[in-house]
Amino acid sequence: MRANRFLVATALIVMTFSSLFLSSCSSSKIATDTAGETDARYAKALASYNKENYDDAAMVLESLMFSVRGSALEDDVLYYLAQSYFNTDQYFLAIEMYTRILQLNAGSPYTPSAQFQLAKAHEKLSTHYELDHEHTIKAIQQYAQYIEQYPGRDSAVVAADIETYRELLKINPANATYQDQMALLKLESERSGSVNYAKNTIKKFRDKLARNKLSIAHQYIQLGKPKAAVIFYDEVIKRYPETIYFEAAWKGKINALVLRKKWMEAGLTLDQYLQLFPEKQEEMKGTRDKIMQNFGNS
Repeated sequence: MRANRFLVATALIVMTFSSLFLSSCSSSKIATDTAGETDARYAKALASYNKENYDDAAMVLESLMFSVRGSALEDDVLYYLAQSYFNTDQYFLAIEMYTRILQLNAGSPYTPSAQFQLAKAHEKLSTHYELDHEHTIKAIQQYAQYIEQYPGRDSAVVAADIETYRELLKINPANATYQDQMALLKLESERSGSVNYAKNTIKKFRDKLARNKLSIAHQYIQLGKPKAAVIFYDEVIKRYPETIYFEAAWKGKINALVLRKKWMEAGLTLDQYLQLFPEKQEEMKGTRDKIMQNFGNS
């Protein structure tokens, strides 16, 4: 059933993007309908959405995509349709809708949320570290864009401001300025939480990408191809220095060079490793001795 709806929804999306105009007769009818029918159907969809009947909401919202084009409701319909798709695990369709919102109107009140949710939809499609990482990379890119566009203030500062206005409202609860400021601060606090989430996800996903490269390097070692392994160890070292796999990549590279009997290069790499991790001097003593002994005999 959902597969059929996926096809129908996709067709609607394509038709929506490709339709450039409506006939004058149809335009007149839509103008008439918009005053009543469109608003009523949107209200029905929103009621279903608020009850978490996302499939029902999506069916109505899909049927509204043509009639709300260019109207004040267009952003609302696209956003809640995207959210309905997201909440029913239809992430590809959700991505289409979030992207449409971002392309349609940069000043839309839904833009910040659409940017964050676009990244989150790609996050949901991210696969195991050993598999393809198209959506892992896209999630990182979209979260980075969200942080750049909506950096916000430090969460501790926002929390302090909220506490200040909470105290002010205790003194004067009817003050409209205090009420408005508190509402804005609560919204800012929510956005601050989403920025922290984005930063943490970027870190987690960069660890995943580094693990992928390290895993490939280890596989080449097991296949007896240390030269190829060095390429992937170097990729972790150069591209993912902040990850938890950085040190393992250095040790893997040293081991691969020893296996290749590249004693001079192994010695230089070991020196670089110990500059970064001086506490490992004793642990690497055996490797150092092996390199120096073979280097002297070569």
